[in-house]
Amino acid sequence: MSDCLFCKIVAGDLPADKVYEDDHILAFRDIAPKAKTHILVIPKRHITNLSTVEESEWPVVTHALQQLTPIAHSEGLEGFRVITNNGADGGQEVFHMHWHLLGGGRLPGF
Repeated sequence: MSDCLFCKIVAGDLPADKVYEDDHILAFRDIAPKAKTHILVIPKRHITNLSTVEESEWPVVTHALQQLTPIAHSEGLEGFRVITNNGADGGQEVFHMHWHLLGGGRLPGF
């Protein structure tokens, strides 16, 4: 999607501080971190959010979820939080599915 911020990062049109990349996903540091470690994990394929995942896209979503723990461990995180926002009312600001991987110290409760 040409106007999507994260698609531009995947395409290399915008810079990102990458921490992990494979054929299906990209992980990079958030430019406005909410924790000592704040990494965004995104599918390279444009998927808007959990509500729009098509049957053929679930393997990519599953792969992303499977990589969250190895990415956290590669950053030295023992404990961490994973958040995804779904839709405007759910707090989603960039409409390209992504997971926030937060850690690096004790995180506040809800």
